[in-house]
Amino acid sequence: QVQLVDAGGGSVQAGGSLRLSCAASGYTIRSWCMGWFRLAPGKEREKVARIDGIGTPDYADSVKGRFTISKDNHKNILYLQMDSLVPEDTAMYYCAAGPGPWCTGNYAYWGQGTQVTVSS
Repeated sequence: QVQLVDAGGGSVQAGGSLRLSCAASGYTIRSWCMGWFRLAPGKEREKVARIDGIGTPDYADSVKGRFTISKDNHKNILYLQMDSLVPEDTAMYYCAAGPGPWCTGNYAYWGQGTQVTVSS
């Protein structure tokens, strides 16, 4: 049974950093496409970043140069390092996973979400 557990959210001031984690069980993250999404009140869900089964990352324009997605294959954890945070990054963040190595835009598994709040 595939499970994803999101953690690491919190409240920070603008310019600060947070690192989100997504602990996976029931499969090996190395070979799957995984992504981070966010949902803010009154807005549509936004893809933040994704990384495919061979480790190629992709980012939304709004976070390029500030966020970094990575996998720790030994710990089976997906990370999102978020630097230079701005109030517009405030949202609930969710990780999502495959199945399969290629990022098609469809994800079968989702974490429960972790809240990120950035104050000005």
